[in-house]
Amino acid sequence: MSPKELLYIEDTLGHEAQMKAACTDFSSKLQDADLKNFVTELAQKHNACFNRFYGLLNS
Repeated sequence: MSPKELLYIEDTLGHEAQMKAACTDFSSKLQDADLKNFVTELAQKHNACFNRFYGLLNS
């Protein structure tokens, strides 16, 4: 990978980590069960995206 591509992946990893943390934080503060489940699922999706992008670095 080129240095520019690595910077894009690094930036994306940071965004995905931030979104996962925000969703996790928000879900812990929600009282509505349906909304809490939805936001928890969003956190899991952002974690999955993070893992996929991180996997590109191991290829």
